[in-house]
Amino acid sequence: MDWLNYHHLLYFWTVAKEGSIARACEELRLAQPTVSGQIRALEENLGEKLYTKTGRRLALTEAGQVVYRYADEIFTLGGELIDVLKGRPRGRAVRLVVGISDVMPKLIAYRILQPAFRLSEHVRLVCREDNPERLLLGLSAHELDIVLSDAPAHTGMRVRVFSHLLGSSGVALFASPAVAVRYRKDFPDRLDGAPFLLPTEDSASRRAVDQWLDARGIRPQIIGEFQDRALLSVFGQAGLGIFAAPIAIEKELRKYYQVALIGTLDSVVEEFYAISAERKIKHPAVAAISEAARQRLFPAKGGR
Repeated sequence: MDWLNYHHLLYFWTVAKEGSIARACEELRLAQPTVSGQIRALEENLGEKLYTKTGRRLALTEAGQVVYRYADEIFTLGGELIDVLKGRPRGRAVRLVVGISDVMPKLIAYRILQPAFRLSEHVRLVCREDNPERLLLGLSAHELDIVLSDAPAHTGMRVRVFSHLLGSSGVALFASPAVAVRYRKDFPDRLDGAPFLLPTEDSASRRAVDQWLDARGIRPQIIGEFQDRALLSVFGQAGLGIFAAPIAIEKELRKYYQVALIGTLDSVVEEFYAISAERKIKHPAVAAISEAARQRLFPAKGGR
């Protein structure tokens, strides 16, 4: 049976946590050759390269990311054991690792995840943002508990996952108050030639907005395309263009970005999914957020 050297694992985990070998050496009070040598010994033992050089920095490989997640759990649990033995008991946190599609509106993701913190158990949330394909590969490898996306997993994926519809929301156009007042009158005809900020073409929300504009013969001036919907909203807040967003978060958009409603896109709906590696959701936090989304965040299709 192979045994893991936990000293080697500790040095590796400290380097990953601190962000560099130099800072890890300060934390561990060890010389750099010692730490580097112990990490090489761990790589040899595991038969995997854990770090790769990116310019002058070290970056975790895919195998390194897997090892880091396990090491984080191991040493967090060890810290809890010491607390318990010293009379400082604390509850074991429920770890929830969520993959969030890079085109998912961040305010929607926040609203979906919020109920996890109302559980009786303490939840430790870990969020990872990436493109849907990479997230689904991580889900199938059990590196993630759930993936939040604006589209179901497509049937052509080589991994076995299950898409659970959380709900849907109507879509509206927003802009800074100065831009909104200019285009609100004679909506939607006034939109022809208007400055637009759009998600990238590979997103379901972009395709829906494009179809709505094409059906009405509207040709906007595209100012920018964004993979990150939160960044898109920031540009909209700055008055650089009009952007589409779910009506379900209209209140939050007004509050956080100080934008105004121009008009709603009739027949356009954004859907939101929780994608899991299992047909029936068993993780207590995932079950809680799924139920809350269906009951409160998206009570009816296209609802406000």
